Amino acid sequence: MPRSRKTLVSLDATPYYHCTTRCVRRAFLCGEDKFTGKSFEHRRKWIEERLLQLGGIYAIDVCAYAVMSNHYHVVLHINRDQALGWSVNEVIDRWHQLFKGNLLSQRYCQGEPLSKAEQTALNECVEEWRNRLMDISWFMRCANEFIARSANREDQVTGRFWESRFSSQALLDEKALMAGMVYVELNPIRAKMAETPEQSDYTSIKRRITQALKVNNPEAIGQQPETLFPFAGYPGADMPEGIPFSLSDYLELVDWTGRIIREDKRGYIPEQVPPILQRLTIDTRHWLYLTRHFELPFKNLVGAAFRVRKVCEQAGQHWAQGIKQCERLFSSS
Repeated sequence: MPRSRKTLVSLDATPYYHCTTRCVRRAFLCGEDKFTGKSFEHRRKWIEERLLQLGGIYAIDVCAYAVMSNHYHVVLHINRDQALGWSVNEVIDRWHQLFKGNLLSQRYCQGEPLSKAEQTALNECVEEWRNRLMDISWFMRCANEFIARSANREDQVTGRFWESRFSSQALLDEKALMAGMVYVELNPIRAKMAETPEQSDYTSIKRRITQALKVNNPEAIGQQPETLFPFAGYPGADMPEGIPFSLSDYLELVDWTGRIIREDKRGYIPEQVPPILQRLTIDTRHWLYLTRHFELPFKNLVGAAFRVRKVCEQAGQHWAQGIKQCERLFSSS
Protein backbone atom coordinates (compact mmCIF):
# COMPACT_ATOMS: atom_id res chain seq x y z
CA MET A 1 0.00 0.00 0.00
CA PRO A 2 1.43 3.43 -0.92
CA ARG A 3 2.42 5.61 2.04
CA SER A 4 1.52 9.27 2.39
CA ARG A 5 4.26 11.74 1.54
CA LYS A 6 4.42 13.13 5.08
CA THR A 7 5.42 9.71 6.40
CA LEU A 8 8.26 9.51 3.85
CA VAL A 9 9.83 12.86 4.79
CA SER A 10 11.17 13.14 8.32
CA LEU A 11 13.60 15.93 9.17
CA ASP A 12 14.45 14.07 12.37
CA ALA A 13 15.82 11.25 10.19
CA THR A 14 17.57 13.29 7.48
CA PRO A 15 17.33 16.62 5.63
CA TYR A 16 18.53 15.06 2.33
CA TYR A 17 16.21 13.59 -0.34
CA HIS A 18 16.67 12.26 -3.86
CA CYS A 19 13.65 13.08 -6.06
CA THR A 20 12.83 11.92 -9.58
CA THR A 21 10.11 12.96 -12.03
CA ARG A 22 9.45 11.36 -15.43
CA CYS A 23 7.50 12.57 -18.45
CA VAL A 24 4.21 10.85 -19.24
CA ARG A 25 4.72 7.62 -21.20
CA ARG A 26 8.45 8.40 -20.87
CA ALA A 27 8.21 10.21 -24.18
CA PHE A 28 11.02 12.46 -25.39
CA LEU A 29 9.35 15.65 -24.34
CA CYS A 30 12.47 17.40 -23.00
CA GLY A 31 15.18 16.33 -25.43
CA GLU A 32 15.27 15.41 -29.11
CA ASP A 33 12.62 13.09 -30.58
CA LYS A 34 14.62 10.83 -32.91
CA PHE A 35 11.45 9.66 -34.67
CA THR A 36 10.08 13.06 -35.67
CA GLY A 37 13.36 14.95 -35.61
CA LYS A 38 11.79 17.68 -33.48
CA SER A 39 13.98 19.06 -30.73
CA PHE A 40 12.70 19.91 -27.28
CA GLU A 41 16.21 20.45 -25.94
CA HIS A 42 15.43 23.97 -24.78
CA ARG A 43 13.03 22.56 -22.19
CA ARG A 44 15.92 20.99 -20.32
CA LYS A 45 17.16 24.53 -19.69
CA TRP A 46 13.69 25.47 -18.44
CA ILE A 47 13.89 22.74 -15.81
CA GLU A 48 17.43 23.63 -14.76
CA GLU A 49 16.59 27.31 -14.38
CA ARG A 50 13.37 26.56 -12.50
CA LEU A 51 15.10 24.27 -9.99
CA LEU A 52 17.79 26.84 -9.28
CA GLN A 53 15.24 29.64 -9.04
CA LEU A 54 13.17 27.72 -6.48
CA GLY A 55 16.32 26.92 -4.53
CA GLY A 56 16.71 30.66 -3.99
CA ILE A 57 13.13 31.07 -2.75
CA TYR A 58 12.50 27.96 -0.66
CA ALA A 59 14.40 26.93 2.44
CA ILE A 60 15.48 24.00 0.31
CA ASP A 61 18.96 23.75 -1.17
CA VAL A 62 19.80 22.06 -4.46
CA CYS A 63 22.71 19.67 -3.91
CA ALA A 64 22.75 17.89 -7.27
CA TYR A 65 20.61 17.60 -10.39
CA ALA A 66 20.62 16.12 -13.86
CA VAL A 67 18.02 16.96 -16.52
CA MET A 68 17.65 14.12 -19.01
CA SER A 69 15.55 13.69 -22.16
CA ASN A 70 12.44 12.32 -20.46
CA HIS A 71 13.06 12.76 -16.72
CA TYR A 72 15.14 14.62 -14.20
CA HIS A 73 16.81 13.89 -10.87
CA VAL A 74 17.46 16.30 -8.03
CA VAL A 75 19.00 15.86 -4.56
CA LEU A 76 17.53 18.38 -2.11
CA HIS A 77 18.53 19.56 1.37
CA ILE A 78 15.77 20.90 3.61
CA ASN A 79 17.08 23.85 5.64
CA ARG A 80 14.62 24.00 8.53
CA ASP A 81 16.71 26.42 10.60
CA GLN A 82 16.75 28.90 7.73
CA ALA A 83 12.97 28.80 7.39
CA LEU A 84 12.40 29.18 11.13
CA GLY A 85 14.69 32.21 11.16
CA TRP A 86 12.73 34.13 8.52
CA SER A 87 10.73 37.15 9.65
CA VAL A 88 7.09 37.64 8.69
CA ASN A 89 8.18 40.01 5.92
CA GLU A 90 10.66 37.50 4.51
CA VAL A 91 8.11 34.69 4.43
CA ILE A 92 5.52 36.87 2.68
CA ASP A 93 8.06 38.20 0.19
CA ARG A 94 9.20 34.69 -0.74
CA TRP A 95 5.63 33.38 -1.00
CA HIS A 96 4.60 36.30 -3.19
CA GLN A 97 7.39 35.41 -5.64
CA LEU A 98 5.44 32.23 -6.36
CA PHE A 99 1.80 32.98 -5.51
CA LYS A 100 -0.46 36.00 -5.08
CA GLY A 101 -0.94 35.36 -1.39
CA ASN A 102 -4.25 36.66 -0.03
CA LEU A 103 -5.96 39.98 0.57
CA LEU A 104 -4.40 40.36 4.02
CA SER A 105 -0.85 39.74 2.80
CA GLN A 106 -1.35 42.12 -0.11
CA ARG A 107 -2.64 44.86 2.21
CA TYR A 108 0.24 44.21 4.62
CA CYS A 109 2.79 44.65 1.83
CA GLN A 110 1.14 47.90 0.78
CA GLY A 111 1.58 49.25 4.31
CA GLU A 112 -2.13 49.30 5.18
CA PRO A 113 -2.92 48.94 8.90
CA LEU A 114 -4.46 45.64 10.00
CA SER A 115 -6.73 45.07 12.97
CA LYS A 116 -5.61 42.73 15.73
CA ALA A 117 -7.85 39.96 14.40
CA GLU A 118 -6.57 40.48 10.84
CA GLN A 119 -2.95 40.41 12.03
CA THR A 120 -3.62 37.16 13.90
CA ALA A 121 -5.17 35.63 10.79
CA LEU A 122 -2.22 36.79 8.68
CA ASN A 123 0.26 35.31 11.15
CA GLU A 124 -1.49 31.96 10.87
CA CYS A 125 -1.19 32.14 7.08
CA VAL A 126 2.48 33.08 7.37
CA GLU A 127 3.21 30.03 9.51
CA GLU A 128 1.46 27.81 6.98
CA TRP A 129 3.49 29.37 4.14
CA ARG A 130 6.68 28.99 6.19
CA ASN A 131 6.03 25.25 6.49
CA ARG A 132 5.30 24.98 2.78
CA LEU A 133 8.53 26.80 1.94
CA MET A 134 10.50 23.94 3.52
CA ASP A 135 8.33 21.16 2.06
CA ILE A 136 9.78 19.16 -0.85
CA SER A 137 6.25 18.34 -2.06
CA TRP A 138 5.57 22.04 -2.57
CA PHE A 139 9.01 22.55 -4.08
CA MET A 140 8.45 19.78 -6.65
CA ARG A 141 4.90 20.98 -7.28
CA CYS A 142 6.13 24.47 -8.15
CA ALA A 143 8.82 23.03 -10.39
CA ASN A 144 6.66 20.53 -12.25
CA GLU A 145 3.50 22.61 -12.68
CA PHE A 146 5.48 25.49 -14.16
CA ILE A 147 7.23 23.21 -16.69
CA ALA A 148 4.03 21.35 -17.59
CA ARG A 149 2.08 24.54 -18.23
CA SER A 150 4.93 26.04 -20.28
CA ALA A 151 5.31 22.89 -22.41
CA ASN A 152 1.57 22.48 -22.98
CA ARG A 153 1.28 26.13 -23.93
CA GLU A 154 4.14 25.76 -26.41
CA ASP A 155 2.59 22.60 -27.92
CA GLN A 156 -0.92 24.08 -27.81
CA VAL A 157 -2.25 20.99 -26.04
CA THR A 158 -3.75 20.09 -22.67
CA GLY A 159 -3.29 17.09 -20.43
CA ARG A 160 -0.59 15.55 -18.29
CA PHE A 161 3.06 16.26 -18.94
CA TRP A 162 4.52 14.33 -16.00
CA GLU A 163 3.94 10.63 -15.34
CA SER A 164 3.25 11.22 -11.63
CA ARG A 165 4.02 13.78 -8.92
CA PHE A 166 7.51 12.51 -8.13
CA SER A 167 9.28 9.71 -6.33
CA SER A 168 11.58 10.34 -3.39
CA GLN A 169 14.25 8.53 -1.41
CA ALA A 170 15.44 9.63 2.01
CA LEU A 171 19.26 9.63 2.15
CA LEU A 172 19.91 8.67 5.76
CA ASP A 173 23.70 8.97 6.08
CA GLU A 174 26.84 10.25 4.37
CA LYS A 175 27.31 7.09 2.29
CA ALA A 176 23.76 7.28 0.94
CA LEU A 177 24.09 11.02 0.29
CA MET A 178 27.32 10.64 -1.65
CA ALA A 179 26.10 7.61 -3.63
CA GLY A 180 22.83 9.38 -4.47
CA MET A 181 24.56 12.56 -5.61
CA VAL A 182 27.13 10.78 -7.78
CA TYR A 183 24.38 8.57 -9.25
CA VAL A 184 22.50 11.73 -10.25
CA GLU A 185 25.58 13.50 -11.63
CA LEU A 186 26.55 10.58 -13.87
CA ASN A 187 23.16 10.03 -15.51
CA PRO A 188 24.34 11.57 -18.81
CA ILE A 189 27.50 9.42 -18.75
CA ARG A 190 25.51 6.21 -18.30
CA ALA A 191 23.08 7.29 -21.03
CA LYS A 192 26.03 8.04 -23.39
CA MET A 193 24.87 11.63 -23.72
CA ALA A 194 28.30 12.88 -22.63
CA GLU A 195 31.82 11.53 -22.39
CA THR A 196 32.93 13.41 -19.28
CA PRO A 197 31.22 15.18 -16.35
CA GLU A 198 32.34 18.61 -17.57
CA GLN A 199 30.57 17.91 -20.89
CA SER A 200 27.31 16.90 -19.20
CA ASP A 201 24.87 19.66 -20.05
CA TYR A 202 22.14 20.61 -17.57
CA THR A 203 23.83 18.97 -14.59
CA SER A 204 25.07 20.36 -11.29
CA ILE A 205 28.49 18.76 -11.76
CA LYS A 206 29.12 20.79 -14.92
CA ARG A 207 28.03 23.95 -13.11
CA ARG A 208 30.37 23.20 -10.20
CA ILE A 209 33.31 22.41 -12.48
CA THR A 210 32.74 25.50 -14.63
CA GLN A 211 32.69 27.72 -11.54
CA ALA A 212 35.71 26.03 -9.95
CA LEU A 213 37.84 26.40 -13.09
CA LYS A 214 36.82 29.87 -14.22
CA VAL A 215 39.80 31.33 -16.03
CA ASN A 216 38.26 34.60 -17.19
CA ASN A 217 37.80 35.70 -13.61
CA PRO A 218 40.81 34.74 -11.46
CA GLU A 219 38.97 35.79 -8.29
CA ALA A 220 36.30 33.15 -8.98
CA ILE A 221 38.71 30.21 -9.31
CA GLY A 222 37.93 27.56 -6.72
CA GLN A 223 34.67 29.19 -5.69
CA GLN A 224 31.33 27.38 -5.65
CA PRO A 225 28.10 28.36 -7.45
CA GLU A 226 25.78 30.45 -5.29
CA THR A 227 22.77 28.59 -6.68
CA LEU A 228 23.94 25.19 -5.33
CA PHE A 229 24.36 23.94 -1.76
CA PRO A 230 28.11 24.26 -1.14
CA PHE A 231 30.59 21.62 -0.06
CA ALA A 232 31.74 22.57 3.42
CA GLY A 233 34.59 20.14 4.02
CA TYR A 234 34.74 17.27 6.46
CA PRO A 235 32.74 17.38 9.71
CA GLY A 236 34.32 19.40 12.49
CA ALA A 237 33.42 21.69 15.34
CA ASP A 238 33.65 24.82 13.20
CA MET A 239 32.41 23.37 9.91
CA PRO A 240 30.24 25.87 7.98
CA GLU A 241 26.82 24.90 6.69
CA GLY A 242 27.01 22.68 3.64
CA ILE A 243 27.56 19.17 2.30
CA PRO A 244 29.98 17.34 4.64
CA PHE A 245 32.71 16.69 2.06
CA SER A 246 35.37 18.73 0.31
CA LEU A 247 34.64 19.88 -3.24
CA SER A 248 37.99 18.65 -4.57
CA ASP A 249 37.43 15.13 -3.20
CA TYR A 250 33.92 15.08 -4.63
CA LEU A 251 35.05 16.14 -8.09
CA GLU A 252 37.78 13.52 -8.01
CA LEU A 253 35.27 10.84 -7.01
CA VAL A 254 32.81 11.79 -9.78
CA ASP A 255 35.60 11.83 -12.37
CA TRP A 256 36.99 8.48 -11.20
CA THR A 257 33.55 6.86 -11.20
CA GLY A 258 32.58 8.37 -14.56
CA ARG A 259 35.64 6.90 -16.25
CA ILE A 260 34.57 3.32 -15.53
CA ILE A 261 30.80 3.49 -15.35
CA ARG A 262 29.94 3.63 -19.06
CA GLU A 263 27.80 0.63 -19.99
CA ASP A 264 29.97 0.01 -23.10
CA LYS A 265 33.07 -0.45 -20.93
CA ARG A 266 34.04 -3.42 -18.79
CA GLY A 267 34.07 -1.41 -15.58
CA TYR A 268 37.41 -2.50 -14.17
CA ILE A 269 38.60 -1.10 -10.83
CA PRO A 270 41.70 1.10 -11.18
CA GLU A 271 44.38 0.73 -8.54
CA GLN A 272 44.17 4.40 -7.55
CA VAL A 273 40.93 4.61 -5.57
CA PRO A 274 39.92 8.13 -4.36
CA PRO A 275 40.56 8.57 -0.61
CA ILE A 276 36.95 9.67 -0.12
CA LEU A 277 35.78 6.10 -0.76
CA GLN A 278 38.15 4.84 1.90
CA ARG A 279 36.76 7.40 4.34
CA LEU A 280 33.21 6.29 3.56
CA THR A 281 34.31 2.64 3.95
CA ILE A 282 32.40 1.53 0.86
CA ASP A 283 33.67 -1.43 -1.12
CA THR A 284 34.63 -0.24 -4.62
CA ARG A 285 32.51 -2.85 -6.38
CA HIS A 286 29.54 -1.97 -4.22
CA TRP A 287 30.17 1.68 -5.09
CA LEU A 288 30.07 0.99 -8.83
CA TYR A 289 26.82 -0.92 -8.44
CA LEU A 290 25.26 1.92 -6.41
CA THR A 291 26.24 4.57 -8.93
CA ARG A 292 24.69 2.53 -11.73
CA HIS A 293 21.53 1.25 -10.04
CA PHE A 294 20.83 3.54 -7.09
CA GLU A 295 17.05 3.60 -7.61
CA LEU A 296 16.54 -0.13 -8.13
CA PRO A 297 17.50 -1.83 -4.84
CA PHE A 298 15.73 0.64 -2.55
CA LYS A 299 12.29 2.18 -2.19
CA ASN A 300 12.02 5.24 0.07
CA LEU A 301 14.85 4.83 2.58
CA VAL A 302 18.54 4.56 1.71
CA GLY A 303 21.42 4.16 4.14
CA ALA A 304 22.98 1.82 6.66
CA ALA A 305 20.58 -0.93 7.69
CA PHE A 306 20.48 0.13 11.34
CA ARG A 307 19.46 3.67 10.31
CA VAL A 308 16.71 2.33 8.04
CA ARG A 309 15.36 0.13 10.85
CA LYS A 310 15.41 3.06 13.28
CA VAL A 311 13.40 5.28 10.91
CA CYS A 312 10.92 2.46 10.27
CA GLU A 313 10.48 1.94 14.00
CA GLN A 314 9.84 5.65 14.56
CA ALA A 315 7.26 5.65 11.73
CA GLY A 316 5.51 2.53 13.00
CA GLN A 317 6.56 0.61 9.91
CA HIS A 318 7.57 -3.03 10.39
CA TRP A 319 9.43 -3.60 7.12
CA ALA A 320 11.42 -1.59 4.57
CA GLN A 321 11.93 -2.59 0.96
CA GLY A 322 15.62 -3.00 0.17
CA ILE A 323 16.82 -3.60 3.74
CA LYS A 324 18.92 -6.60 2.64
CA GLN A 325 20.57 -4.48 -0.02
CA CYS A 326 21.29 -1.80 2.56
CA GLU A 327 23.04 -4.41 4.68
CA ARG A 328 25.13 -5.56 1.74
CA LEU A 329 25.88 -2.33 -0.14
CA PHE A 330 26.46 -0.01 2.80
CA SER A 331 28.58 -2.40 4.81
CA SER A 332 32.11 -1.41 5.78
CA SER A 333 33.77 -4.47 4.31
